[in-house]
Amino acid sequence: MRRREILQSGLAAGGAAAGLSINRNAMAQLVETNQKTLQAKTNLKGFWPDGIRMPISISLMFESGAQPRFGAPSPLVRWVPPDGIYDLPTITWYRYGVTEGIPRALEMFDRLKVSVTSHMAGEAVKNYPDTARSIVQAGHEAAAHGWDWSTMSTMTEEQEKASISKNVKIIKEVTGKRAIGFNAPGLRASKHILFNLVALGFKYHIDDLSRDEPFVVQIDKESEIAVVPYTINLNDIFAYEGRYYSSSQLRDEMKSSFDQLYEEAGSRRRMMSIAIHDRLMRPEHARTMEEFLRYVQQKQGVSFMKKTDIADYILKDENTIREPIGIVYPTIPGLYRGEGAAQSGP
Repeated sequence: MRRREILQSGLAAGGAAAGLSINRNAMAQLVETNQKTLQAKTNLKGFWPDGIRMPISISLMFESGAQPRFGAPSPLVRWVPPDGIYDLPTITWYRYGVTEGIPRALEMFDRLKVSVTSHMAGEAVKNYPDTARSIVQAGHEAAAHGWDWSTMSTMTEEQEKASISKNVKIIKEVTGKRAIGFNAPGLRASKHILFNLVALGFKYHIDDLSRDEPFVVQIDKESEIAVVPYTINLNDIFAYEGRYYSSSQLRDEMKSSFDQLYEEAGSRRRMMSIAIHDRLMRPEHARTMEEFLRYVQQKQGVSFMKKTDIADYILKDENTIREPIGIVYPTIPGLYRGEGAAQSGP
């Protein structure tokens, strides 16, 4: 109904004051109707394929044996050996990831029909090839995670590219799968990283904390790479070792985050990221994770997606957010900011 017609109807019914009241009610109803119509049209297409309301992406970090030979971080903070002296209990702390952590995680994911992406450090794959194969044979994705814990942010462009290539090669040799997703150790790589990843044929990376939905970074006029965002809040390392959370505190935080994102997912594209590490899949932590997974599986439209599948979808979808690399990293000069703007390149 038009504004003028509403006003005329109100005047006929009983004067200007009554007309104003009717006008407000009618306009409110019109706005509500339009919003419902728009929402219905949006839901008809959906923000995700196959009726998915919101995907959950789980990162399983396979790092056992890739930690520094001396001075590796661990919960054992007293009587730490001096530099250059092997720390025997810390070595076993990391080894737990392959003797107990990953087998426990794989068994749980199999029972619950959950698919994950495993970010594999090269040294871990080299030292424990059977573990790497078991992850892929269980149907999960193998992604790259650097060769070891060397600091990538200070590498030259050539050093970084060589390190990543070595990581990709060992994963392919052991598992038969070519990694097309990347996560730098500690999330920190050099300013050349996206250029290197594109040059090496990667489809996506996860070292980005700027959104709660995946998006695409335009490297230049011709090249782009998907971002499937990582998480540091819903991350067992930060929860247990950084903030000293109890298992129940992490479970409650995961539920709160899920509930908020699930609600938002009714009107915009959302996804949820969770990160777990091989050595931290202790019995109590696994129980906490299973309680959370069973909780979200009760919700309609929740899907556990591998990162490669998320990247495939958003790269093809015309509604995906696309931003030039110079917008994503605005404080780094000289990066591509779109046609007619600053030059491309690091």
